[in-house]
Amino acid sequence: MWIAIGIIVLIILWVIAMYNGLVRKRVKVDNSWGQIDVQLQRRFDLIPNLVNSVKGYMEHEEGVLTKVTELRTAWASATTVDEKAKLDGELTGALKTIMAVSENYPDLKANQNFSELQEELRNTENKISYSRQFYNDCVSMYNMAISVVPANIIASIFGFKPRSLFEAESDEARKNVKVDFGK
Repeated sequence: MWIAIGIIVLIILWVIAMYNGLVRKRVKVDNSWGQIDVQLQRRFDLIPNLVNSVKGYMEHEEGVLTKVTELRTAWASATTVDEKAKLDGELTGALKTIMAVSENYPDLKANQNFSELQEELRNTENKISYSRQFYNDCVSMYNMAISVVPANIIASIFGFKPRSLFEAESDEARKNVKVDFGK
């Protein structure tokens, strides 16, 4: 009888340990998404300043500036990783256009405010890249943990669901972002 009780206790402890391990991985995924979300929000917060600094030079590019503003507004209502990844890809394309147009305006390139914004954007892009990589690593480990036997049994019982990777939406978004013009 004591052997049966001992086996039951060991099984309960194993289930608790397995559950706690899955919860830790899920929390790490949530934390890593929080980090990427902060960096993406920082980039969206830089946009009004960037738009204002180039507005006078880009009168014929009003559509790009409008698109950037619309993307920033859409960002506030996006709730899922997939929605935010899609907006991130669209914003990357719009920022490429702004930076490319800046090449045609030597006065703009020489503007200290624009240069500082460009440097902040470059730093933010680097942080976003690292945050994406860390998030995707955490998601991969979590998804693997809830998929392998015997953890998949515990994951299924307690409702652990796979998470989406932060992936580029289009071929255009997969291209390198060049934000360093003139340095």
